[in-house]
Amino acid sequence: MHRDEWGIPHIRAGSTADAHAARGFVHAQDRLFQMDLNRRRALGRAAEWLGEEAAEADTLCRRDHAALGPAARAMLAGYAAGVNAFLASGAGLPVEYGLLRATAEPWEPWHSIAVMRRLGLLMGSVWFKLWRTLALPVVGAGQAMKLRYDDGGHDFLCMPPGVTAGRWEADLAALQPAVAALQPAVAALLQAMGPDETGGGSNNWAVGLGRSATGRPILAGDPHRAFEVPGMYAQHHLACEAFDAIGLTVPGVPALPHFMHNGHVACCVTHAFMDIHDLYLERFDEAGHVPVGDGWEPVRTRTEAVAVRGGVDRVMVITETRNGPVIAGDPAHGAALSLRSVQFAEADLSFDCLPRMLLARTVPALFEATRGWGLIDHNLVAGDMDGRIGRLVRARVPRRPRTNGWLPVPGWTAEGQWQGWIPHDEMPVVIDPPGGLIVTANNRVVADGPDCLCTDCHPPYRAQRIAALIDGLGRFGVDDAAAVHADTLSAPAAMFQAPLAAMAAPGGPAGALRSALLAWGGRMDAHSEAAAGYNALRRAMTAILARRSGLDGAMPHGWGRVPPAISPLGQLWWALPTLLRTDDASLLGGATWDDVLAKALAVAAQHNTEPWGDAHRPRFVHPLSPSMPGHAAVLDAPSRPLGGDGDTVMAIGIAPAAGPVATYGALCRYVFDVGNWENCQWAVFLGASGHPGSPHYADQNAAWSRCQMVPMRYGWAGIAAHATATQRLVPG
Repeated sequence: MHRDEWGIPHIRAGSTADAHAARGFVHAQDRLFQMDLNRRRALGRAAEWLGEEAAEADTLCRRDHAALGPAARAMLAGYAAGVNAFLASGAGLPVEYGLLRATAEPWEPWHSIAVMRRLGLLMGSVWFKLWRTLALPVVGAGQAMKLRYDDGGHDFLCMPPGVTAGRWEADLAALQPAVAALQPAVAALLQAMGPDETGGGSNNWAVGLGRSATGRPILAGDPHRAFEVPGMYAQHHLACEAFDAIGLTVPGVPALPHFMHNGHVACCVTHAFMDIHDLYLERFDEAGHVPVGDGWEPVRTRTEAVAVRGGVDRVMVITETRNGPVIAGDPAHGAALSLRSVQFAEADLSFDCLPRMLLARTVPALFEATRGWGLIDHNLVAGDMDGRIGRLVRARVPRRPRTNGWLPVPGWTAEGQWQGWIPHDEMPVVIDPPGGLIVTANNRVVADGPDCLCTDCHPPYRAQRIAALIDGLGRFGVDDAAAVHADTLSAPAAMFQAPLAAMAAPGGPAGALRSALLAWGGRMDAHSEAAAGYNALRRAMTAILARRSGLDGAMPHGWGRVPPAISPLGQLWWALPTLLRTDDASLLGGATWDDVLAKALAVAAQHNTEPWGDAHRPRFVHPLSPSMPGHAAVLDAPSRPLGGDGDTVMAIGIAPAAGPVATYGALCRYVFDVGNWENCQWAVFLGASGHPGSPHYADQNAAWSRCQMVPMRYGWAGIAAHATATQRLVPG
């Protein structure tokens, strides 16, 4: 194994089995505490380390891996053997173990599945449905159905590329049975409330031969999630007799599930926002039975004890109906919500895809390799040495009524039940589209059709801006990727400027802020004070909307605090542009948008005192720092002023209730020059090492903060020439 100048490991093994073991060893060498903590989170044991505040977030699932095929089982067994070889090597444990007075436990093959499942658990539609459920008794069905992410007027589709379409609107008549069933029950759910919010998404794009400056496909992008320390991804290069693959790994997980190339085909993903979770309203009698058809059946219950560091152990009662586990409400009160999710409806075979993906040599072969993937839904974008580019929705999606996409449905009837699966061969796919460009940025995948694929997705602004930037270049080159990554133009900013221009000019600081915003070009640049003013204005308007609508009290159930979470302010932040653009004041309690603008300007003018980058600077907080503040100076990673926001291609976003501080963004950036593998680049937001104090703990942050990247070294001669350390791993 060689490590390059950034500490990134490049591993060559004698066999496939040795390769998987070597990755396990090196993951443990670099990221053992992170792996161990994610395993504990997945198994409901993180509170043993993190304390009381972690107990509620520890309700995560384990999955038996008995259903996997032999290749996946061998991969997982080899990986676990490598982790355990590191534990037995006598190497010192990371500093966190000393702080906790803890030891590392052996790794079992199925632990990797638990880690992977935890990282994508419940992303997407469940939170939007729960939010509208909680809003329903406050604003009524008609208004609750407006609580969606902005569509910019028309959705910008992934397929066909560049086409727009109107968004599917709620059929209130069809929803009436669910609404009638929900109305008397939701009040009980409002008793369990708690604030939190994060956001996220991703960008990626593929440029075909006719649009590429290299004459080869180019893929680029950046995945967006909440910032965690260490970062979610680790850069790795692993080769053996069967494959030579480089990309972004998930510590604790073998192979390269999301971003990679293997010398033949490159691929990357974004969240596709497929609807893979359903909520069901459950009724309970005094004996704890639920209605099924004309009768009643008992539910399953179990208790789980969660050990809490520095506190009293927590005992949780888990209730499951035929639809799934109860996640909101209390069966003892007669009503609750249960969850049915693709992620645990039946045995998952996603890990069977990973060995096949490493061996794929073309875009069609890669897409076929993903048959059966169900852990989370992705836009899988790829390019190959034959010049093809393509995009596939890599997901398992159930067939069920369209009404399931809006709200919980009655759990005691047949109308909202699943009716099998949409086949892999019917999932949206395109190879070599006309125009030679694929762009995905969590925007709507396809126009609405007969299947319930998607109700809620991110606004179209990032995708539209990426397409416009690439169109403006004529021919897209590898060095152009960083400029696209760094783009800070906010499309919604102009939407706020129009009513500002039309209103009567106030005096004092509010008037000065209005003038600054009207003269502003709409770029969320780090040095811009007007950008900070825009953010303050939009946050103030969102807070007023939350208060006047009464939705500021409709906080989600405790499960809403499991990232990625949603709160009223977070949800209304994204709905606000549509309401403003259409002059829809129905949620303002008799006020007008002019009233809201005037009050929000006065509030925002009091806080607009520094450039956006300073106000927006993230805080990279180690998970032990809150409970061990005396060690935070060593554990926490440095950060720099950042531009961008959730609407810009440089998507460095906020949790509105927490102020302007960046809470999520690009965990990494990458560009693949398909066929000229030495010309690829990448960067993570911190560094290759998970060890506080390591020179590689955060040494990529400076480049990442400038939207720059470092070389993705692939050729073994060049790797050896730039190696700063070499290690020989001998199979035992």
